[in-house]
Amino acid sequence: MTRFLLRRLMFFVVAMIGATVVMFTLTRLGPDPRELYVPQGGFGVTKEQWEELGKRMGFDKPVVVQYFVWLGNILQGDFGESLSLMQPVNKVLAGKWGATLQLALGGWIFAVLVGVPMGVMAAVKRGTMWDYLGRGFAVFGQALPAFWTGVMAILVFSVMLNVLPAGTRPEKFDVRYYILPSVVLGWPAAAAIMRLTRSSMLEILDSEFIKFARAKGVAEWHVIWKHALKNSLIVPLTSMVFLLAGFLTGALVVEIVFSWPGVGYIVLSRAVFDNDFPLLLGGVFFYVSLYLLAALMADILYAFIDPRIRYQ
Repeated sequence: MTRFLLRRLMFFVVAMIGATVVMFTLTRLGPDPRELYVPQGGFGVTKEQWEELGKRMGFDKPVVVQYFVWLGNILQGDFGESLSLMQPVNKVLAGKWGATLQLALGGWIFAVLVGVPMGVMAAVKRGTMWDYLGRGFAVFGQALPAFWTGVMAILVFSVMLNVLPAGTRPEKFDVRYYILPSVVLGWPAAAAIMRLTRSSMLEILDSEFIKFARAKGVAEWHVIWKHALKNSLIVPLTSMVFLLAGFLTGALVVEIVFSWPGVGYIVLSRAVFDNDFPLLLGGVFFYVSLYLLAALMADILYAFIDPRIRYQ
């Protein structure tokens, strides 16, 4: 087990270094960020002033040196200052992190609580009405775009029925504001989890050890929820972990539809469109770290679910 964990940690470090090299290099291939500070066309700015501005931003050094300076600052918790907002990147991202975390957890909880039981039910009741309902739920969840379901949810539940708020994040916690965005965000994920759970369960239910357990007279609920589900969780678990990481990096469409002040919206609206490379690097580093941590978490969970993986 120790060797397995050390090997996964080594892969995490190598992948993290490779990802930071790629994303830092790509930010240097775009337009010059100094253009944010000067009038269009550079009128009224001398060459000396232009070079001084580049020196102040660290562009006077080779790209390799710039990378190590940036990496050293990152390891100390300094992500730089946003060029467009004139605020520390840490402060900008921290101000949006709470909203994104709440929305992500709401969507993820909905996806897991709906997707897994529906997948199990569809597999156990194969070919029945429950199976068709589950597959229909999955088809619509994966086919309908989030912006359409979000607008329709607002139209039906906020405008026509007037039972739920249309959007925004409340200053004080109110569960009603989280229902629509969480469901709209979690529906496609629930559909994917449902399909993966159903496929894995069908494969396990047809295996010999399940037939042997039933022949021994083991209770059906025990066969399904302990023997079958536990052995079929590997594939859905991967999807669950990465879905949570994806939600945490910001569900841009849902955030826009419901006026939700999350990380995804600020990174796209400010960092990408304004060529704010410190904010862009901070946001992408945040995204990459979450995905790699999700992969590491999935590997560790695999080892607990299936002990054979520890010896690979």
